[in-house]
Amino acid sequence: MPGAAGANAETPALAWRDLVQSPRLVRWVDLALKNNRDLRVAMLNVQRAQAQLGLADANRLPAVGAGLNAARAPNSRGEQANSLSAGVQLSAWEIDLFGRLANLSEAARAQLLASEAGSRAAELSLVAAVLQAGLALQADEELLALARQALASRDQTLQLTKMRESVGAASLLELQGQQTLAAQARASIAQLTRQQAQDSNALALLLGQPVPMDAPAANGSASTAGRPTLADEAWLAEVPAGLSSSVLLARPDVIAAEQAMRAAQANIAAARAARRPAITLTAQAGQASPQLAGLFAGGNLVYTLAASAVATIFDGGRRQAGVDVAVVNQQIALAQYERSLQSAFRETADALAGLATWREQLAAQTAQRDATRDTARLTELK
Repeated sequence: MPGAAGANAETPALAWRDLVQSPRLVRWVDLALKNNRDLRVAMLNVQRAQAQLGLADANRLPAVGAGLNAARAPNSRGEQANSLSAGVQLSAWEIDLFGRLANLSEAARAQLLASEAGSRAAELSLVAAVLQAGLALQADEELLALARQALASRDQTLQLTKMRESVGAASLLELQGQQTLAAQARASIAQLTRQQAQDSNALALLLGQPVPMDAPAANGSASTAGRPTLADEAWLAEVPAGLSSSVLLARPDVIAAEQAMRAAQANIAAARAARRPAITLTAQAGQASPQLAGLFAGGNLVYTLAASAVATIFDGGRRQAGVDVAVVNQQIALAQYERSLQSAFRETADALAGLATWREQLAAQTAQRDATRDTARLTELK
């Protein structure tokens, strides 16, 4: 199975700054990356995974402590005797002969890599959402300006029709038709104003703050005069053509699924190792004396060293059930990895198909716009 590292070596991942050319969109994305709460949660998940990896690695090392103990109890002759000791202690260090702790560390490391990839995926998803919301807000502004122009034109036509109807040059039915068109234009403006406000609120949620004032106003009061439009400004760069399909393996969501699968595999090995005997080592070394004055004097060295091996004979199938759970989790992770690959290919195919049809649609609508302008010009000449 090719790994993400191989994909990265073949084709470097594109950064979003290489694709976004509009300064306003860049500023909005920067604000979102700084203030968005969902992205902050993803980053905190990475920190938690780092701490869990440190905990898993620490479990493989012995815990050494220093202590000072004092006791008073009757001796064999019934006399009260003091016992003082000071030294270092090694408490229950598990000797990892069967790799249980090592596999748990490997699982925690894979989970950390999955969290980092998940954070990157959340970042890219946030960038895409901000770009989509920003372009939608720009489209709302232009559509609203166009709807106002249409309303002004229909109001003017309505006034002319009223004048013609008053002198008998137009019928009442024609007047009612113009009134209907003007009412439809007003309803369209109300609908577009509502849509613009909703898109502005959605963008504000992504940014984690109100949309900056240079953005299209939520109340639709901003004018498009002197502002860049979707048609005359390069908002996004073209994606380079001819990329290898292996670049999909470098997608953060695919990497996260792959690392989750590796963590599940390591958990299987750890669960199987837990069925083997557990070997622990306990040790203590220091000074002992019945008097405090002689506690640190020479010749009072004492130590203990003990090892134990415990094998479970009967646990009601608990450890075998742990292995079964780990195996099922690995199968689930494998299915999720395969699904992430399928989703990556589907989204790429959808994007390629959409790009071709959008270009055809743009050409058709451009021709329709030119024809409409010619019609309006000829109408004015009459």
